[in-house]
Amino acid sequence: MPILDGSVQGEGLSAKVTIDRDALGVPTISGSDRADLAYATGFLHAQDRFFQMDLLRRSAAGELAELFGPVALDLDRRQRLHQFRMRSLVVLAAASPDERRLIESYTRGVNDGLNALSARPFEYLLLRAAPVPWRPEDSVLVAYSMYFELQYDELESVLARAALRDHTPDDMFRFLLPDVSHWDAPLDQTTSPIVPMPGLPTAKPSWSLSLARSDPQPDENPVAGSNSWAVIGAHTRQRAAMLANDMHLGLRLPNIWYRLSLVYPDASGKMRRVTGASLPGTPAVIVGSNGRVAWGFTNSSGHYLDLISLDGNTVDGVRPREAGSSSETVARQIESIKVKGEAQVDLPIVVTRWGPVMAVGNKNYAIHWAAHDPNAINLHLLRMEDADNVTAAVKIGQTSGIPTQNLIVADLDGHIGWTLAGPLPKHPAPSDGLPVSEPDNHTWSEYLAPDEYPVRYDPSYGRLWTANSRQLSDKDQDKIGGRDADLGARASQIRDDLFMRDRFDENAFLAIQRDDRALWIDFWRRLLIDALDDAALDGHPQRAKLKQLVTEWNGRADPDAVGYSLVRSFYQSMYDAWFGGLDAELRQVHPRASYRVANRRAEAVMETLAERHAWIPSEISDWRAFLLNRVDLVITKTTRDGAQLQDARWGTTNTSRIAHPLVRSLPWLRTWLAVPPVGLPGDVNMPLVQAPEFGASERMVVAPGHEDTGIFHMPGGQSGHPLSPFFLAGHEAWVRGDPTPFLPGPTVHQMIMQP
Repeated sequence: MPILDGSVQGEGLSAKVTIDRDALGVPTISGSDRADLAYATGFLHAQDRFFQMDLLRRSAAGELAELFGPVALDLDRRQRLHQFRMRSLVVLAAASPDERRLIESYTRGVNDGLNALSARPFEYLLLRAAPVPWRPEDSVLVAYSMYFELQYDELESVLARAALRDHTPDDMFRFLLPDVSHWDAPLDQTTSPIVPMPGLPTAKPSWSLSLARSDPQPDENPVAGSNSWAVIGAHTRQRAAMLANDMHLGLRLPNIWYRLSLVYPDASGKMRRVTGASLPGTPAVIVGSNGRVAWGFTNSSGHYLDLISLDGNTVDGVRPREAGSSSETVARQIESIKVKGEAQVDLPIVVTRWGPVMAVGNKNYAIHWAAHDPNAINLHLLRMEDADNVTAAVKIGQTSGIPTQNLIVADLDGHIGWTLAGPLPKHPAPSDGLPVSEPDNHTWSEYLAPDEYPVRYDPSYGRLWTANSRQLSDKDQDKIGGRDADLGARASQIRDDLFMRDRFDENAFLAIQRDDRALWIDFWRRLLIDALDDAALDGHPQRAKLKQLVTEWNGRADPDAVGYSLVRSFYQSMYDAWFGGLDAELRQVHPRASYRVANRRAEAVMETLAERHAWIPSEISDWRAFLLNRVDLVITKTTRDGAQLQDARWGTTNTSRIAHPLVRSLPWLRTWLAVPPVGLPGDVNMPLVQAPEFGASERMVVAPGHEDTGIFHMPGGQSGHPLSPFFLAGHEAWVRGDPTPFLPGPTVHQMIMQP
């Protein structure tokens, strides 16, 4: 168990460091030198979360099979292709002396914290393994792991679009992948765009000719994540600007973030308190507030990865590059993967000047990914701790090496700002989201300079918001690019919530974070109710019951919402009828391909099809019969095995499954290593994004300089040890939405670190 009280010695400390923990286990780390605080942070991370840190570094490096055996080989092969351990050494070599000192101090703290435990973390006892000491490059690997978390889905989307392109004529392809929709909520406008309804393709698609060809899949919309918004000081009671941030990620135990508060003198000698969420494995506060500035992130869903089509000559490396030829020599390398209990496995890698080669079916692609470039990772985000105003914070974000994110900043003087944080490729032309066939003219070779980044300060309407959708309405959007933006329903709902009132406090922001109104599905609710007219109900008591339940529904995705479950099932049945056959064809090309993966804005296309009464299967007579067929399918599925329509509560479907990763392979551990399941409110396409294993990895509301009235939620708890009192401390507040404090509470435990 972690050391909570008493005195310990710290190697390399320049002065005393005090660690005060509150009742939730959240530490306040106080010292006179920032490197000393990095040491103490590493010590605490190792004591509470070392196994989590180990998984992050191993996952990024493709080294999980060394710990878990052959079961992890497929993932290791995928990850090792990118050679991030080698790249992490290059990043460290380029770090400034101050940054290197911080990382080395953090590394000493990690290893001292690990060695100070009376026994190795319990996971290693179960796996019959010993933990490997931390190295400075491992902290860089943890940062690389977030590239997989936040950007790698772009690869899957490009492959899905390529398969879709091969299956559809030009007019169908354009119809299925619209650039804009009425759901968009760019942060530089106060209303959504008015988008004319597109015309239908000339020919009806072959895959939707018959319901017998559809291949219904589990009701799984791609879950997008992260919301953030801010208002200027004129709209708060404190007159400081206020920020909210929810970073939606996969949920597990322990949670990805680790709460802390750092107290130390800045360069001018002024005491600085930085509070927020850190990422175990790194010494930085990722999101939080420093008393002058608060900052938060959402994934930008931009264009950071190209798949470059290669011919056979390029892959075989049979000749040097010639003028006008797509062939060139390639580097051939071997990566050796250690496998627990078995001989190591050699992974041949082919590397072009654009990136490593991946084979998909009978095609080969070079992966040109921003994560591979030298500016992908640096430690500049640490400078956010000392930013004094929005302008300074924005400039720090624009030079930070992180997976490129929307950055929203609020400051004590009442100002707000938005920009992109992380490297921004300088694209020669807007992307169509397909593999690149002529790389020299259609993929990037350099990055935008910070003064070229899109940026917005203090809009006249006093509000900024992001939620993974298209950020802007003008040409600056082309600098971000990407075809993987979210539908925009979350962003538009947040925007409208922000314009519903003129003055906000922290509880008002929390109410928006917890907004589970299912506005995105109202179109399908009205369509269903209109189809169930008197003639449709005559002699059909189950249809009448369904209509009653949907009509009486309160419009929210709360755990007791029967109406939401039924309407959502109806919406899914329409998707299956229109696109189930297409998805089956796409999966023949790539197993993870589907129309929803190719287009994360499929709802807008489905609404057009419904408005036009389009694509009625051949065995159904007309549009009305088509809708009733779908309604009856919902009834059949819902009442299977004797169930009743009124029992179809949303919380029964949307039940939390938050557990330690070991539970997947050792299910008997669930009693100790999982959160008791509970029906969750929320869903996709609304501010309260919650799925069984996905949701708000943190909720933060704070006005800089007024952290004492701020709010912070986190699923799980500070510790990864099931016997620790901090294992699930604070989790219930996250579930219920109780407004728990942003700052750590009164001291319950105190540990002194001496040089």
